[in-house]
Amino acid sequence: MNRRHRRHPRESQSPDEVFAEMLLASRELLAVRSPLDAELMVSDMVGAWWGRRLRGGDAEQVLGEGLVDYAAKAGSPAALTLLIALAYLGTARQAAKAEGAALALIERGVAKPRWAERLGVVKPTGCYVSRDAYGDQDTVVCTFGYRGADNDEDRHALVMVVDYNMRGIARDAWVSSHVDKLLDQARTEAGANPMLRFEEIEPQQARALLESAMKATAEYGDRRTNVPVSDSYSAYHAFARARIKALPPGRKRPAPLYSEAPYSRDRRAMLAAEFLSSDAAEHLSDPSAASRCADHIIDYGCDQDFGRPLRVSPTKCQTFLLDWLPRKVLLTPAEQEAVPYVLGAWARFAARRSGLADRGLRATLDGIWEATARFAEAYRDPTTFGLDRDLLERLLPDGDLSALARRVFAFPFLQGTHGEIKLDLLNPSDEADRRILLGIDHAGELDRPDYDEHLAWHEEIAGRLWEGDPPQLWEAAQRLLDLGHDRHDVLHVLIEIAERIGDDPEELSIALDDIADIPDEPPV
Repeated sequence: MNRRHRRHPRESQSPDEVFAEMLLASRELLAVRSPLDAELMVSDMVGAWWGRRLRGGDAEQVLGEGLVDYAAKAGSPAALTLLIALAYLGTARQAAKAEGAALALIERGVAKPRWAERLGVVKPTGCYVSRDAYGDQDTVVCTFGYRGADNDEDRHALVMVVDYNMRGIARDAWVSSHVDKLLDQARTEAGANPMLRFEEIEPQQARALLESAMKATAEYGDRRTNVPVSDSYSAYHAFARARIKALPPGRKRPAPLYSEAPYSRDRRAMLAAEFLSSDAAEHLSDPSAASRCADHIIDYGCDQDFGRPLRVSPTKCQTFLLDWLPRKVLLTPAEQEAVPYVLGAWARFAARRSGLADRGLRATLDGIWEATARFAEAYRDPTTFGLDRDLLERLLPDGDLSALARRVFAFPFLQGTHGEIKLDLLNPSDEADRRILLGIDHAGELDRPDYDEHLAWHEEIAGRLWEGDPPQLWEAAQRLLDLGHDRHDVLHVLIEIAERIGDDPEELSIALDDIADIPDEPPV
């Protein structure tokens, strides 16, 4: 498919300028004969907005609904073709607005494109999944045909890759019109590779799996991180969302391969004990460090991998060692040295328990040893930057290394003395000590009439920052700090928003997302 009309809106462009460009590009739809080509073209066009944020909300919502209004006012044949496509491909709000606007233009006599009656009128003809023996990912293939069609001209397959090493997100998507060739290739690959399995699944199961995966991708993006999807995902996002709705509903999300019942704390401890007493762990020289490392491995498998601590693969082990640990866990020097070896021993233990083939275990061990040399660079011990180990343990009693920056921001005075108070003895995770620390932070404001109420709000914000709840709170603070604003001014803006919004978590998150700068006179 030619994607020459696909352009990301420039920051300097007004919405109307963006809409005018898209309406101009929509003239190509007038010459299209196939409804499939029309759907793919419009999906590609609106995909330029996918995952972007604007002040005021999600770009797909803000610009998408604005485009509908702009096309309705234009009233041209190109505008009508765009509205008809958006009535099928848009979000629920976009689709409702686009359908109403399209009907109004049709009543005024604007000519419909020849493909309009067939747009989206599809039926599923088969659903399949290709799974690797590690349980790393599912490649889901859903095939469709247009209702009433008497040939295979517009038969097509939607292909989506679900990545379980990235919290089950939909990581890739594309469309193929070579359906039989695609299915034959998948069967041939599975037949030649014992580490692959290809099978047909119920359409209801495919829908539940893909809806969950697309939701996971959207939630990943809501964390304001770069979503690790392919370049093609955004182009096919709207098309995929619409095609998934053409599949019959009725199934809960299927569990990933090898998924087990939830692991309680006691069950996790029992599994760690079984590992440490196994033959696989007998060569580990530091039992204490090995025990703590095993706890991290099990927690990662339970909390980040759908309750699958016994699932091992080269990718999963490398992600744990080079990505999750360096971001999330404060390790002692002994644990830093031990963790690659404990992970290798865990792979041997887990492979026997899960039935992973020998070739899979060998590949996993090779992946761990390849990552071991890079682990020393990936894991930067905060103590190497001059931070005191005792201070770190007070700030990170839960070992959550990702919380360090926001907790230092919330409690900057943790060392030295203040009058007769020894700050090194105060624990910011303790409610009474926390109030003393915040009182020291506001020692110059004792004469303000609302001091107790104001300090209580600082306690509220400090507690939320400590827990990272909601994550948008620290994200908003970082944006304002990056603009050069004073820490206290930033805190006061966060307090003003929390006080104004109240207990509605969704409204609070939206309000925090909308913060772009501090007004000239910040609230106090």
